[in-house]
Amino acid sequence: MFRRSDQDRRPSLQIFVDGVTVEAREGDTVSAALLASGRDVRRETAVSGAPRLPYCMMGVCFDCLVTIDGVGNRQGCLVPVAAGMQIEIQKGKREIGR
Repeated sequence: MFRRSDQDRRPSLQIFVDGVTVEAREGDTVSAALLASGRDVRRETAVSGAPRLPYCMMGVCFDCLVTIDGVGNRQGCLVPVAAGMQIEIQKGKREIGR
């Protein structure tokens, strides 16, 4: 459903999502890079386990929460990617101390 424009000439970089290498582009947010990667990327809600995908892409809905470099509950739509970034898809509630 989401794909990059053939005209996108921004430099690419690598991030890691659940230990798997994913190509991103300089200037992408984490959520944009995950959507463009074609992965079935989603988090699961803490109470019901319902699947979620990024929705608003501007920091309002909180459906894009991920763990970035060991810090949980980060809004992926607001965080720009960086080379080597470690991202984990959140499953359920965040553990205290993680």
